[in-house]
Amino acid sequence: MRVLVSGGSSGIGAATCMRLAEAALARGKQPQIAVCGQKKTATQGEVVQAIKSLGGTAIALVGDISDPDVPRQLVDAATAEFDGLDALVANAGVASPAQICELSVEDWDRMLAVNLRSAWLLAKASHPHLKRSRGAACFTSSMSGQQPHAGSGAYSPSKAALTMLAHTLALEWAPDGIRVNVVSPGMTHTPMTEKMYADPKIKEAREALIPLGRIGDPIDIANVIEFLVSPLSGYVTGQDICVDGGFSKSILSHIPGRPSSN
Repeated sequence: MRVLVSGGSSGIGAATCMRLAEAALARGKQPQIAVCGQKKTATQGEVVQAIKSLGGTAIALVGDISDPDVPRQLVDAATAEFDGLDALVANAGVASPAQICELSVEDWDRMLAVNLRSAWLLAKASHPHLKRSRGAACFTSSMSGQQPHAGSGAYSPSKAALTMLAHTLALEWAPDGIRVNVVSPGMTHTPMTEKMYADPKIKEAREALIPLGRIGDPIDIANVIEFLVSPLSGYVTGQDICVDGGFSKSILSHIPGRPSSN
């Protein structure tokens, strides 16, 4: 199982790298994972070593994915090392809260370059390899790409566009035997949200809104990504799975005076 994971150094990406390796080994396949990050970090090295300790193969690749030349460089390096590619996980993303009218052009462009353009360029570079392997791709979007999120700056627009990009690729690549799907995390405890969930009042208030009663963990998202790029989802393409503990479907439950399940 030869996979490139962008944003693989920590959080959802790191959990995904580990889950992919474990699942491949459980199926009797040799995992070969390209763990990609913006720069070399201790956590990236830990992910690589953890995969190797399981008996898999892993390489650390680095580059600023907002640079339009970097996505192809990452794919070229991974495919040269692994002699091909079976799956792409376009997971890299950034968030920069702001009011839309307060955004600078630079802030807007940076957000779309990382969250949207990098996935497009990774997909373009991966296509011939995925066509040969009849592989799969999974894009990490967000529930904020399904619903507008005031104050999120360009984050919601970039994630909504990312989801539509994946849906379009799913149709265009289906004749090549390539499946393309999306996972949209809800409220999830990652290094990016660590500071927020360190406040017990915020954490408790958010958990109270989630039908399953807890904040998501990166492995919750990684499990779905692994499914979407595995043989288990061989007849699934063009789908967006929201992994949010039921939050996005609970809006009517918050209307005062309506019947409650509690």
